[in-house]
Amino acid sequence: MNDQIRAREVRLISENGDQLGVKPLAEAISLAEASNVDLVLMSPGAKPPVAKIMDYGKYKFDLQKKDRESRKKQKTVSLKEVRLSPTIEANDFNTKLNNARKFLAKGDKVKVSLRFKGRAITHKEIGKKVLDRAAEEMKDIANVVSKPKMDGRSMFLMLDPINAKDNKKKK
Repeated sequence: MNDQIRAREVRLISENGDQLGVKPLAEAISLAEASNVDLVLMSPGAKPPVAKIMDYGKYKFDLQKKDRESRKKQKTVSLKEVRLSPTIEANDFNTKLNNARKFLAKGDKVKVSLRFKGRAITHKEIGKKVLDRAAEEMKDIANVVSKPKMDGRSMFLMLDPINAKDNKKKK
């Protein structure tokens, strides 16, 4: 900005956005100083470089304000985990699913994992049935992101919450 600009001439834009044409740098700086504002280089790679007459402090403040607003609107999605076992009883299963429903209602992704202990790993089909049952019970509020997969001694399934937008698309 101002004296830090090294180009001989610049394409000048006024404070209200009007094109003033290609001007020598000294004339552009004098026009900016006459208005009690700064000359800011907007596009240094252009031929000739584009400079705008503006209040640089106000410009930086507005950029920071926009950045803060965009960060406020961001939604962070976290991953929650619900652990099951191949021989889980009905009441325990329902309790775990209720917890998963709470997580999905908040908008979090849920990883339903099932850990095989000892010789139980020889009956992977039992574990797959438990995970399929969990996915079936949650289908009203969740999409299955990944089918049940083995990872070492555990099998897992990923669930994603169904948004209001997704519901409209299905209808």
